[in-house]
Amino acid sequence: MKIAIGISGASGSIYAKKIIEFLDKNHELFVAISETAKKIFSYEIGITFDNFAKNFNFKQFNEKDFYSPIASGSFKIDTYIIIPCSMKTLSAIANGYADTLITRCADVAIKQKRKLILLPRETPFSAIHLENMLKLANLGASIIVPSPAFYHKPQTIDDLVNFIVGKVLDELDIEHEFYKPWGVNN
Repeated sequence: MKIAIGISGASGSIYAKKIIEFLDKNHELFVAISETAKKIFSYEIGITFDNFAKNFNFKQFNEKDFYSPIASGSFKIDTYIIIPCSMKTLSAIANGYADTLITRCADVAIKQKRKLILLPRETPFSAIHLENMLKLANLGASIIVPSPAFYHKPQTIDDLVNFIVGKVLDELDIEHEFYKPWGVNN
């Protein structure tokens, strides 16, 4: 599967890190990351994104690189995930303002009717945030708010992160063992 991942400037780098670690093994990944996201990644994870990226096979693009293949609808991507998705990025996508590679890819996903998954990172949500999410959901985007459940009895932060990443993988119909579904050994 060809999967494009956008990493925007919001807290939640650990979700991007975890999904890349899982998907890079068996899928062709294309990653667009903003400069702000790189700074947040370094702060939250403790290493630079570029040093992290050296351990993987994905193709990385700068947020201003509109010449990358993923900027075009003729380049077939199965899914586009923005993880985490800042409210600025969400607003730009909801209003058709494709000023970065991250928002351009989402714009392409919408116009080509491809799967688009957004993990908005903000709390509390304002009415504007909710209206933008509703607008995108009505256009077919999947909105996965990173708010973990507790029925799987998490013991670590990693357990909480795995639950959210597992929900993204569920949306992609990709098998995983990040959490047990409700009713299985509960």
